[in-house]
Amino acid sequence: MSAAWILLIAAGLMEIVGVIGIKRVAENNNWTNNLILFGGFIISFQLLLGALESISLSTAYAVWTGIGTVGAAIVGMAFFKESKSLLRIVCIAGVIGCVVGLKLIG
Repeated sequence: MSAAWILLIAAGLMEIVGVIGIKRVAENNNWTNNLILFGGFIISFQLLLGALESISLSTAYAVWTGIGTVGAAIVGMAFFKESKSLLRIVCIAGVIGCVVGLKLIG
């Protein structure tokens, strides 16, 4: 795996941290939660910029948002009592399948 792909995966994971920060700020707007929110997104964007030096925009953006979307859904189900319905899980699998497909063809 190239360094650009490692940066891109790390960027997606930091996007999840930023999304967790959004939820935490919505529940309790304090410095710690705002630091999680802004820190997660700032680091995510910086890592994404590094990945874009070697990975095409369309592929990088699809993977980055896919990691964030799937990660946010899983975090919501695991920690914030969101629905764990079969249809929701099938949709998450669909997002993963589409991102993998874009990576394979792009």
